[in-house]
Amino acid sequence: MPLILLVCISLLALVLLISAVRMQTFLAFLLVSVCLALIYGLDAATTLDAVQKGIGSTLGSIVPIILTGAWLGGIAARTGATTVLSEAIVSKLGTRRLPLAFLLTGFLVGIPLFYAVGFFLLVPIALSVARSHRLHALSIGIPLLASLSIAQGYLPPHPSSYYLVTHLPGAEMGRTLGWGIVVSIPAMLVSGLLFGRYASRVESRPLDLRPQTLPERTPSAASAFFLMLLPVLLIGLKSFAGDRLETQPFLARMIDVAGEPVVALMISVLAASGWLGLRNGHRWREMQAWLHDGAKDIAPLVFTFAGAGALKEVLVRMRLGEELFSMLGATGIHPLVAGWSVAALIRIASGSSTVAGITTAGLILPILQASGTDPDMMVLAIGAGSMVLSHVNDSGFWLFKEYFGTSIRDTLRTWTVMETLVALTGLAGVMALDRILNG
Repeated sequence: MPLILLVCISLLALVLLISAVRMQTFLAFLLVSVCLALIYGLDAATTLDAVQKGIGSTLGSIVPIILTGAWLGGIAARTGATTVLSEAIVSKLGTRRLPLAFLLTGFLVGIPLFYAVGFFLLVPIALSVARSHRLHALSIGIPLLASLSIAQGYLPPHPSSYYLVTHLPGAEMGRTLGWGIVVSIPAMLVSGLLFGRYASRVESRPLDLRPQTLPERTPSAASAFFLMLLPVLLIGLKSFAGDRLETQPFLARMIDVAGEPVVALMISVLAASGWLGLRNGHRWREMQAWLHDGAKDIAPLVFTFAGAGALKEVLVRMRLGEELFSMLGATGIHPLVAGWSVAALIRIASGSSTVAGITTAGLILPILQASGTDPDMMVLAIGAGSMVLSHVNDSGFWLFKEYFGTSIRDTLRTWTVMETLVALTGLAGVMALDRILNG
């Protein structure tokens, strides 16, 4: 059986096990990974080694990122920082510009926070604002969720892009983040603002949600804004400083360490604990309970990503990347389009953008090395492809449907189209940027 066909059948089996059989996600990934390896012809020892290595390398890379991001989101939610920031942006831009206000809010909050955290923090606020101003919920919901999706798919320190940057030789965190923000702007305008106008014609019956009760003392909008962007500032400072501090090695070393995404998020969590928490009357023990709850919330995600890592390593051992390279090379397809396409296929099959990014990392490596493609552009192309065509096997699809009260048909017309626009405009932006930068 051809290798590509075998992999496609395995991915289909994975989808059926998760969606139809309702098998626990990690167990389904593990079962498919082992069966695929053995059917292909890998011996038991190699298969076990691949599974163990895949799980270990994946969790070692992204668990600290997910955990610290969830902690930062938990502190922002419990102290009211997210609500204060959202209200400040809305008040500055005015009622007429509410879609733009929530587009900006989603992007600013979405950069340091995992998608699910941002969704549960901001969607109740958006629905409440839409109700109080008698607006169609989708007119501000689509811009909000488009910007959250773009931050999740394109930008480190989110798990998928962080994993790609650390596993594709030559990619650099600060450059990828900077160019990712550039690519994000047209993508947000198209998939968020422009498409949001169309989506507001679709019938919806959103949940009557009220945002959380704010504590008696809340932080200022300026402090909330600064602390939500602190990880980005630290990562960007590391990239900007670079070789400019050769005469001050100690300062250069401190900036280098602080600019590592895990360290940047850890510093942000500690700063938020003091400035948003302790300074506004919250007790240290109370905040430690918030962190404990945040760790429990991400446990299902951790197991899903562990299973994706096992499958990724099995596919690498099967030399699927080389097979894809020879197949795509014969078609003359651009390497960035190839990376986008591989990620898109895995996204459609698995329903997870992070799984798509992690799995694509190992497969695209032969294409990246042989073609000499800019690795930062490849990270962004894969990130864009990992957002395409979200449908019924994606939890985000069902969250959107339930919160905004749309039918399955209308969810496909709104959510699925929005995610696909995020992917297509991202690819167009990356291709244009690569043409400008690399000729």
